[in-house]
Amino acid sequence: MVLMRLHKILAEAGVASRRGGEALILAGKVSVNGKVIREMGVKADPARDKIRVGGKMIPRPSSKVYYLLYKPPGVITSLKDPEGRPTIKDLIPRIKAAVFPVGRLDYDAEGLLLLTNDGEMAMRLAHPRYRVPRTYLVKVKGVVTPGEMERLTQGVMLEDGMSPSVKVTPVKKLSKNSWLKVTLHEGRNRVIKRTFEAIRHPVLRLQRISFASLTLEGLRPGDYRPLSSEEIDHLRGFV
Repeated sequence: MVLMRLHKILAEAGVASRRGGEALILAGKVSVNGKVIREMGVKADPARDKIRVGGKMIPRPSSKVYYLLYKPPGVITSLKDPEGRPTIKDLIPRIKAAVFPVGRLDYDAEGLLLLTNDGEMAMRLAHPRYRVPRTYLVKVKGVVTPGEMERLTQGVMLEDGMSPSVKVTPVKKLSKNSWLKVTLHEGRNRVIKRTFEAIRHPVLRLQRISFASLTLEGLRPGDYRPLSSEEIDHLRGFV
């Protein structure tokens, strides 16, 4: 028997976020084996207990799966799109588990995406507290000077506060553009693009080449593969 807090069970079943699960419990909408639960801290066994939300049974826990996807540009990091654009779900028709992406890549960006149905692992990998490294190849307009790279390392002011500290390594200098390798430990929305815009070097191309200990080695745009047990163990080591 594996006992877990009820709001965590609801989150892992995809019913609600942890905070949303707490609200459902306090509203008296969750029952365990026929008994309505209204207080926090109650534990249950998701594999054995009958847990209902609004009278409807939540899905039983499924085996945890982990996949690495090379998202090409022109694909939405979502499982559906109301505008009818291609989504990552279109790329993974043979994955039967209900996986979701850990973090996001913009529509025009490309590169590594981790897909899983492990809600706890996904939450920790995405949380700034665990400082999971993400590395990108970035092509920007103009020639980035050493002084500007130092500013990026220290952080620049954005509309939602200071940008995260990044490690910047020059890769190639062209006459009108620059290729850089950028590593950071935070997945804030569009933060790389907004940071380079703040120093007047708009991003022309963005490719995530690694996440934690994972890389794109052996994958082409649109390819995906399951993680090995060793790779999964390495991921757990980060969180």
